Amino acid sequence: MRYDYIQRYSNKFSSDGFLQLVSEGAYCRNARYNYLLTQSLPGIATIATGTCPSVHGIISNKWYSIVNGNEVFAIDDHSVSTVGGSYLNGKYSPKNLITSTIGDELRQIDPRSKVVGVSLEPASAIISSGHNANAAYWLDIERGTWISNTHYLDSLPAWVDSLNVKNFGTVYLNRDWTLVNDVSSYFEADTAIITNAETRKRVGEKLKNLLKGVVSPKKVTRDFSPLLQTPFGITYTKDMAIEAIIGEELGKDDHTDFLSITFTPTRLIGEKYGPHSIEMEDTYIRLDRELAHLMQFLNSEIGKQNYLLVLTSDQGVASSPDHLEKSKIPSGYFEPRHAMILLSSYLNITYGTGQWILGYNEKQIYLNRRLIEDSNISLRDFQNRVAQFMLQFTGVANAVTSYTLQSSNFTSGIFEKFQNSYNQRRSGDIILNLEPGWVERNGGVTAANSPYSYDTHVPLVWYGWRIKRRQILNPVSMADIAPTIATLVGISWPSGATGTPIREIIE
Repeated sequence: MRYDYIQRYSNKFSSDGFLQLVSEGAYCRNARYNYLLTQSLPGIATIATGTCPSVHGIISNKWYSIVNGNEVFAIDDHSVSTVGGSYLNGKYSPKNLITSTIGDELRQIDPRSKVVGVSLEPASAIISSGHNANAAYWLDIERGTWISNTHYLDSLPAWVDSLNVKNFGTVYLNRDWTLVNDVSSYFEADTAIITNAETRKRVGEKLKNLLKGVVSPKKVTRDFSPLLQTPFGITYTKDMAIEAIIGEELGKDDHTDFLSITFTPTRLIGEKYGPHSIEMEDTYIRLDRELAHLMQFLNSEIGKQNYLLVLTSDQGVASSPDHLEKSKIPSGYFEPRHAMILLSSYLNITYGTGQWILGYNEKQIYLNRRLIEDSNISLRDFQNRVAQFMLQFTGVANAVTSYTLQSSNFTSGIFEKFQNSYNQRRSGDIILNLEPGWVERNGGVTAANSPYSYDTHVPLVWYGWRIKRRQILNPVSMADIAPTIATLVGISWPSGATGTPIREIIE
């Protein structure tokens, strides 16, 4: 969720969703991530742990193991088993998260406190809730039901089974995504298709669907992953969160409980359609309604002064280069596959034929260190040569080697953000940064993963218990969230926390 969405869509929102949060809560208007690779899981880990990826270890959604060269998904764990669902959909845990989370610290102080994570994606639920959570729940994309694993539970609670038998996953999967309002009322860039003949011809079928109010028609399938790319996935997540509050009796005694809710579809819809799309606007109109329902439930079930709600985002998203091109703003797509082919050819010519590149993932190049060492080549010189080669590609602003990040201490600017993303055991040998407006081509029309404001500047709103109504304009780091919560509740900060409590919140 980009920072500007609340203001941009404000005239379409109800009075008891986003607008109630920002008008009655504390709105941090200058909250930012201070690292380079602004991806989903590093963001969630930063919120939960109060520190940056260099410390909490979730440097990327995926990385390559320096030890064996295998690709590592941030939450992979084949030692656990699925509970309540398909075999492969539960092989996850927070073991790669190096530090404790706010939920972990809460449970250490009071084991009677309950910590629960809910998200359609397992990684979001697991990382946000932490190592010692009572449970994390996510979607079984083969069955459309909520599942967990043996890291948390031996069997699903009765309330989860009761929700699963209602088959809401199938109900939501079989819905057409139609626009909430008439298409002519949407002011985002895609409305140009209504009057622009050239664009109308180019978009073809999409125009036909939008004029009927249909964004995405239902498809006959038993794969429930499409729920992650429609607003109905948001509704299903909210349903599960409410059931968790009721089923676990959260907030019903004197022991502080913690519930993390991650609405995955907003990110995937943004990457698929872009932040200046009718789809994005419609998604946030719907999300506003779901937030209003959730808050109404909390106010009636728990009471406004008995819960603290913190709303924020794990990342922003870049405008699509196609959209920026219309406004004559510099932008473009970086083609990593093409770049790696050229780099491999260059290294083969320079050093002889060999598999010099171990892998590439999200602007990180991993080199075959064993081959480099066996060839008696200086790793530092090899890294520098690769970095200089990558700088020749249009759109690449910086290419920094791991040697530089290990041997220097940057305290400001873009290189500090490189350093805050860098972990010596997990990061690549060369890390890239693209020019503003440039994104990697990855299947969607756009992406995040940059140090620029459209990716780092996100909303941060505090509402409810002990929160005074105010606008906070001072700079706030996203690593400040966990220390602030810990200070308010009166518990220890997460073990690796480097952020500081937000003064205006705790006063």
